[in-house]
Amino acid sequence: MSAQIWPPISHEQLIKEEEDSLAAELEWLLEDLQAALASLKSGLEECLAILNVQEPGTTLALSTLRSETVKGFVTRDISLRISSLAPPRGQASYPLRISSPLPLPQLSALLTLLNQALDIIDISTWTGDPRNGSFISGQLRLLAETIDESKAVMKGGEDAVGGKWWEDDFAGDETIFTPPLPPTLSPHLTLTPTSLLLTVRTLTPSPSPSTPNPSSTPTGSSSATITGLSLRTRLTQILAPMPAPTHDEADRLFVYKGQEVRVRDKVRVESQDPSLMAVGAKLSAVGHAVEGWRVKLGIVMGEEMDGE
Repeated sequence: MSAQIWPPISHEQLIKEEEDSLAAELEWLLEDLQAALASLKSGLEECLAILNVQEPGTTLALSTLRSETVKGFVTRDISLRISSLAPPRGQASYPLRISSPLPLPQLSALLTLLNQALDIIDISTWTGDPRNGSFISGQLRLLAETIDESKAVMKGGEDAVGGKWWEDDFAGDETIFTPPLPPTLSPHLTLTPTSLLLTVRTLTPSPSPSTPNPSSTPTGSSSATITGLSLRTRLTQILAPMPAPTHDEADRLFVYKGQEVRVRDKVRVESQDPSLMAVGAKLSAVGHAVEGWRVKLGIVMGEEMDGE
C-alpha cells in the first residue's frame, strides 16, 4: 500500500515539505517538553525533601531475625551480642549508642547528584535555548546519566561511594558513639534502594612482622590501636580460642586505622525504610520519563540513542 500526493509535486518540493513538517513537529515537541521538565523537577524536589534531615527523624527497627546478636533502633541504642566482642562487666550485651550525627558518604553523594539533576533542568529551561533540539537532546542525555548514577549510588556495594568499611571517616572520631568504639569493633551503615543496612564486624590483628608488639604499646594508648587489647581480652583469646570464621571476608586482609586486620565475626542487618522506598520509586519514574522523551526527540531528529 502506498500514498500519493495529488496534485503531484516535484521531488525537491516533497523533500522541502517533509523538512518543514519535521521542523513543525520538533517545535511542538520542544514546547511540550518544557511542561514535562517542570514535572520532572517537581519529582526530584520531592526526593530531596524526603532525604533532608527532619527532627525527630524516622525510628527504624534494627534487629537480627530469630536472635539477639544485634538488637535496637537506629535513632536509639543498639545492643550487640557477638561471641568475639566481650560486653562491659555486669552487662549481657555490648551497648552502642549514636550520640551525634553520623555522616554517610553514600547519602551525601546522592544529595549532590539530585541537586545536579535539578541544575540540568534549570539550564534546559532558563539558561540555554529551549527551542534548540540538539541542545535539549544533550541536556536530556546528561540528565539521564545523572539519574542513572543516582540509582547506582543508592544500590550501594563495595565499589560505590562509602562502600569500603575500612575507610570510614568516623573510625577515629570518638564523639559519634557512646561508649567510644573499641579498636576491635567496626559498625558500618550503608543504604540500599529499599533499606538501611548495618554491618557489624569484630576485628583481630593480622600476625605479621609489621604488627607492633602489644607489650611495647605506651600506657594509655591501648584504645587507639587494634593491637592494644586489654589483658582480659588477650587471655580470653588464648584460653578459649574461637572457631574459625565462616563469612565471605574470612580470607581477606584489610588495613583499618593503619593496622592490618582480619574480620573475626560479621553480622548484617537490614531495616526497611519507607523513605528510601519512596525515593527509589520516584527516581525510577523520573528516569523512565526522561528516556521516553529522549526516544521521541531521537525519532523526530533522526538520532540514535546510546547503545542502540
